[in-house]
Amino acid sequence: MKEKKSHNKFKKNGKLRNSYYLAELKKLQIELVKLQEWCKATGQKIVVIFEGRDAAGKGGVIKRITESLNPRVARVVALGTPTEKEKTQWYFQRYVAHLPAAGEIVLFDRSWYNRAGVERVMGFCTEDEYWEFLRSCPKFENMLIRSGIRLIKYWFSVSEEEQEKRFIARIKDPTKRWKLSEMDLKSREKWVEYSKAKDDMFEYTDTKISPWYVVDADDKKKARLNTIHHLLSLIPYEDMTPPPIELPPRPHTKGYVRPPIQEQTFVPDVYGQPD
Repeated sequence: MKEKKSHNKFKKNGKLRNSYYLAELKKLQIELVKLQEWCKATGQKIVVIFEGRDAAGKGGVIKRITESLNPRVARVVALGTPTEKEKTQWYFQRYVAHLPAAGEIVLFDRSWYNRAGVERVMGFCTEDEYWEFLRSCPKFENMLIRSGIRLIKYWFSVSEEEQEKRFIARIKDPTKRWKLSEMDLKSREKWVEYSKAKDDMFEYTDTKISPWYVVDADDKKKARLNTIHHLLSLIPYEDMTPPPIELPPRPHTKGYVRPPIQEQTFVPDVYGQPD
């Protein structure tokens, strides 16, 4: 029976069945809430970095992690192009401003590793700036870890063929077309250059104290479950979720008269009543 149940996880094409995926995701999201409450109660500071190629699925994983969490505890940082002022600052300075305080979880949708990736490949930084980053980054991360921050880094690996499928899907879907930028199209032409940049980045920054965890992201659903499961496995959290609250009976409203409904402005009921 167990073998049959395991077999039913998958479709004939090897993809996870949606019912199984949603059930497992729900279980993991419950555990994420436990992690959140433990983080708040114990004053933990957690940073999770999501890096990888365009359309590798980073945003999808981040969305599944945060959708059941309190945005005051778990927040996403996705910085845009640096301003002229920020370009003159110490490179890590604008990222430091977004690091967590006690009881917070920060998810970086791309991070200071922009310098080792897009800036390096597209020529947005000088050679000196690039090599200074590779020398400084491990020391910077060691400082964060020594200060009490739990730093976890994920690299989402996607094949050239799968990335192409996702680009085409984004072009066809009006709700996703905004995800495909001019920079994405340029990066598409520089697959090998990005591969080399990633290899160099790993050589310098994949350290024992701050390792990279690579996610096979060709299958979005598997990548989401695997990443969340792995993230939870790295943190020794305890279940500190508050017990269910018992709602007392509502007090009777004495003497209150509701204003006439006609005096209020309602949203038009465009979709009408059921037939």
